[in-house]
Amino acid sequence: MADAVQGTHQDDGEPSLTDLIKRSAELKGQLVAFGQSTRFDRWLTPLLLEAAGPERQLDEGEAIRIIDHFILRYRLPDGSTVVDRFVAGRKDLTAVDREMLLGWRDPVEGIFEIQRREGDAVVLLNLIDDLEYRTYSNVGRAAFRGVSKGGFLHTCLVPVHSAGGAWLVSGAMSSYPKSSATEIAQAALHLATSQPELVFRNPEKIEQGWQRMREDRAAFVEFCGGDELVLPPVETVDLLNGYYRHRQEVAIAGQPDRARGRRLPGLDLPFFELPRELADSDTIGVIYDEVDGLNFYADYGMLRNLFTDPVLASRRQYQDLLRAYLREESIAPLPIRRLAAAHPETADAVFQKLLRKPGFTWSEHGEALLRRRKPWYYANEPRPGVSVIGDRLSALAVGR
Repeated sequence: MADAVQGTHQDDGEPSLTDLIKRSAELKGQLVAFGQSTRFDRWLTPLLLEAAGPERQLDEGEAIRIIDHFILRYRLPDGSTVVDRFVAGRKDLTAVDREMLLGWRDPVEGIFEIQRREGDAVVLLNLIDDLEYRTYSNVGRAAFRGVSKGGFLHTCLVPVHSAGGAWLVSGAMSSYPKSSATEIAQAALHLATSQPELVFRNPEKIEQGWQRMREDRAAFVEFCGGDELVLPPVETVDLLNGYYRHRQEVAIAGQPDRARGRRLPGLDLPFFELPRELADSDTIGVIYDEVDGLNFYADYGMLRNLFTDPVLASRRQYQDLLRAYLREESIAPLPIRRLAAAHPETADAVFQKLLRKPGFTWSEHGEALLRRRKPWYYANEPRPGVSVIGDRLSALAVGR
């Protein structure tokens, strides 16, 4: 591949890979300066302060990751990204510039194993999606000094325009030696489980994911006694950790030859912790749906009481809770659909009181309400909620 980065233009007049990488460095510098300008302080500063914690300490690498994520992926109130606004405000950009910049809105986050070097590039195997990425840096090959075959990188990649599957490092890049394989496997497994959408960049994993989720859901129902639970936070954590530990023990028992004599990472550790906003709730709703997968909902017991007794809809705290479920982008239609289906005799009264629409009926108007309040949910194809880890990650996880 060394020849692929020589010269300044290709024979067809399009910019060469060298040109594109050089231009990407210029554009990224301008984009970062734009994203850190005062016009975005109200959104970026809270993200940095939250990451810094009470001690107000934030290492440089983490700060770079947060800023990079904010610039490329963070959704501003109007639904746009910083990249969108940058492109919209720069009338001097060429069509090639615009295509490159807009392509950066879909970066590949992953933990990568270094396969080999190819000229100025390194070929990386993403342990999350099992795909290879030929990767460059817009600061040159010096960025990969000190990394070697078999080692690991944690970073994000963005496409180099449409130049034959070439990728660029974006934001911070952390490197780890080959000897850290066990810790890397733990980190990759956690990332794949917490963000399964990263796995499904590989189309082959999608059907595998649905099958795995069906199996996992059946095991969850058998272990927990149902697909919908309402528990205090502490009991939720205990139950989920017991379930995940049970699932790993079953998996180990199914592969005795691979696990014999090896201590698997995480077997004796907690698998699951509630985010702070859920841990402070009185109750947690745990729903393992056939399509939406495993989800957790704050104060779900209180919401369920509202649908059980619609008289409660006259109380402000119950109205505020249902409004939050309708408003929040982090909450899919699932819990409201579930409660309306479970309590058809009271759902109409609940929404009539909340919306102040005496003629509202869930059967006629419910789906339209959800589509208006949660258009983002209907705009995307459903994806399985259980990750399918690749062969290489499986091998690392058992210490091979």
